[in-house]
Formats: sequence, C-alpha cells, structure tokens
Amino acid sequence: MNRPKDHDSDYEREIDSLHKALGIAADYRRQCPLPLQVVPERLVPTEADCFGRPQQLTEAAFQAWTEMKRDAAGQDVEMFLVSAWRSPRHQHDLVARKLAGGQGIEQILKVNAAPGYSEHHTGRAIDIGTPGCEVLTEEFESTSAFHWLSEHAEKFGFHMSYPRGNDRGIAYEPWHWCYREETR
Repeated sequence: MNRPKDHDSDYEREIDSLHKALGIAADYRRQCPLPLQVVPERLVPTEADCFGRPQQLTEAAFQAWTEMKRDAAGQDVEMFLVSAWRSPRHQHDLVARKLAGGQGIEQILKVNAAPGYSEHHTGRAIDIGTPGCEVLTEEFESTSAFHWLSEHAEKFGFHMSYPRGNDRGIAYEPWHWCYREETR
C-alpha cells in the first residue's frame, strides 16, 4: 500500500526534517542501501506486544502472523510480538533516545534504520520473541522459535530481513521478519 503520489513530496520533506533533527547527513537518502518505506493507508489492531503496548499491522500481515503463530504453537513453539508498526516519528524518537544516551549516529544506524527507512513503517514487519530468551538479542537464533521460523516462515509470506552479512548495512537481526504478500 503506497501513499498517493501527491503526498510523496510531503512525506519526503517530513523524513528530511526528522533526519535533520537527528543530525543525519542531508545526502543520506542518496547513499542509503535501504529503500524509502511508506506508511500504509490502513492498519488493523493486533494483540498487544510482550510489554502490553497496543500494536498494528496491515490486515494481510496480521492474518499471516496469526496463522503462523498458531501453526507454530501446534508444534509446541511459542512466539510473541515484540513490536510491529512504527511511524517515522516513533523511529526518530528511538534514535533520539540512543543519541541522548551517548551513542553516535553512525553506530545507531547500523542497528536501527533511519526514520523513513524502517520496514516497520510498512505495517508488515514484526520483531518476534519467545519465552526464555531476552528480546531483540542474537540469542534468539538459538531458540526453537528461530529454527521453526527458518524452516516454515516463508510459507506464511515472512522472510528474515537482516541475515548475517546482509548488504543493507543493518546488523544481524534474527528476530526481525517481514511479510511479503507476493511470496505467499
């Protein structure tokens, strides 16, 4: 789901403004290996995440997540949402908190996409957790949930976006999976 063409320049100006506020270089968009991600026109509420926060996804992504999670549970594999849709403003705030904590922007952009470039903006990306594993850590790759996802997620339309050594400049994220409707 893309924004109508007449909103493209407004969206790009919003992204440029968020980048400027964070000290991201003005030429970032030209150099970034990630595509600009657009916010869908419609999102649906999902179950709350593991912190009790309300979450949203596109309807198709939520349906696929629900089916995938149910299928995994039928094989004694438990998974839960850690996060789903985020606005570019929310992504800005995540990066701003890290900057305030003393991290440099280059370091941050290796683990967090810049506002406008996060797959979470699409309403199709989810961060997944499982009991007994600290969320958002590489430890996730050692869990039965990760092994199950590696074997079965594709049939539900989900793909791991940032495998080891990916060419997108983002650190390895075994917990981050994105729904691609065309692969289902």
